[in-house]
Amino acid sequence: MPKTAKAKAPNNESLEQKLWKAADKLRKNIDAAEYKHIALGLIFLKYISDAFEELHLKLIAGEGEYEGADPEDPDEYKAENVFFVPAEARWSALQAQAKQPTIGQKVDEAMEAIEQANPKVLKGILPKVFGQQKLDPASLGGLIDMIGSVNLVQAKPEADEQLSLEAEPTGEPPRQADLLGQVYEYFLGQFALAEGKKGGQFYTPEAVVRVLVEMLEPYHGRVFDPCCGSGGMFVQSEKFVSHHQGRLDDISIYGQESNETTYKLCRMNLAIRGIDGSNIRWNPEGSFLNDAHNDLKADFVIANPPFNDSDWVGRIDPKSDGGHPLRRDGRWKYGVPPVGNANFAWVQHFLYHLAPTGAAGFVLSNGSLSSNTSGEGEIRKALVEKDLVDCIVMLPTQLFYNTGIPACLWFLSRSKNGNKHRNRKGEVLFIDASELGYMVNRRNRAFAEDDIQRIAGTYREWKRDGGEYEDVKGFCKSVVLAEIEKHNFVLTPGRYVGIPDEVDDGVPFEEKMGALTATLAEQMQEASELDAEIKTQLAKVGFEL
Repeated sequence: MPKTAKAKAPNNESLEQKLWKAADKLRKNIDAAEYKHIALGLIFLKYISDAFEELHLKLIAGEGEYEGADPEDPDEYKAENVFFVPAEARWSALQAQAKQPTIGQKVDEAMEAIEQANPKVLKGILPKVFGQQKLDPASLGGLIDMIGSVNLVQAKPEADEQLSLEAEPTGEPPRQADLLGQVYEYFLGQFALAEGKKGGQFYTPEAVVRVLVEMLEPYHGRVFDPCCGSGGMFVQSEKFVSHHQGRLDDISIYGQESNETTYKLCRMNLAIRGIDGSNIRWNPEGSFLNDAHNDLKADFVIANPPFNDSDWVGRIDPKSDGGHPLRRDGRWKYGVPPVGNANFAWVQHFLYHLAPTGAAGFVLSNGSLSSNTSGEGEIRKALVEKDLVDCIVMLPTQLFYNTGIPACLWFLSRSKNGNKHRNRKGEVLFIDASELGYMVNRRNRAFAEDDIQRIAGTYREWKRDGGEYEDVKGFCKSVVLAEIEKHNFVLTPGRYVGIPDEVDDGVPFEEKMGALTATLAEQMQEASELDAEIKTQLAKVGFEL
């Protein structure tokens, strides 16, 4: 009987997942921490080259508004916010040389040429690590070919083994820039996962950022993240505005990062999304010792600072500064934060930069909700008494790649008096989301879209004038300040929301007990029979019980 062709299982992986798997195979013996600069650098180069080529073709055609334009004049591209890419750095030129042993040096030269052509935005930003000896030219060439094939978004694979880069049908054809932005973001998350603890330093899981942004709703104004990592808060803020039919020009972003490598990732992440990153600053001292936006008053602060950072004050000299170099800093309006933990230094840094009607949402470890050591309890008490705390959300465990420390979200507001929403002075909303989410793999959890909307929707309805908010036992409760004082200003949501009621299944107690005892009797009878069988078998081999 002739063999029939075995039906091939449908591949439901997204474009990003297929690309990641293919790129990871080419990684070989290079650490994820190094490889991310290679892969992300190439995706960025592909993005700016594609954007250039699109405008280049229009300029060559010279029709309409482009009549008489010079396709090789950098000013033509500058006028349309497109990076100028010199001929030798264009993707087509590099891909043509992908099989050459010198491809690494060519890519480094291309990165240098692009920086020189766009010094104001890209000077010193792009990675130049492609010519290193340990990077196999054949693998690099394979990666270039693979990323280059993203252009074939509507093409079918010619053979079963060929990578299919067909995009998911969404009704609207995907913009190349959007597609590469998605790929860049997905790769950032995957590299963070691969790097484990170190990865969490540059990447906040998308689910956490989504909750922060959906709750704060940054429709317009200045958005600030003083520990911005790879810029995830800004990207999600831009997406939020876009999804709600807002104008991207209505928000402006400001950020600071102390890790130079992460800062470069951030600048590329924003550029690939077409977001102005000119107000993202880097200095090695960081936000506490060298505030790069000292005069900024932001409408929104969104941040994920390092958890329980014990190395934040810089040099300590007990003789001249009493062991706390920043003791007299003007930012500590609610108490001097301890040298050994930066949690409440961050909180007060955020407040310092908040406009009179601004709101802040940020991640902290759960210890910040209840700690009374080194004056932290007094600072928390002052924040509550000043009515700055708007909402606290308890998060489930395993959401973060770099730590298993339980975490929560704080929301502070300077506009609880009804300036923007309902007057909720003297009230704090507690949400316990610790039972929400699903396991992505054995180590990490994420929020489903329903989880995000449940948390954010609860907060929005609570704030809204005429909102349909109700306390839900075990999940959320609106509490007055006097009740928080009774709990000694501990802000752990579990203390306020209580334990959820048991769900009544409608079965009478007697009926349940009857079924349970019948099952127990069957199990005891089965156990008795097994005991007898064991005795019989042991007797056969000469053993008695």
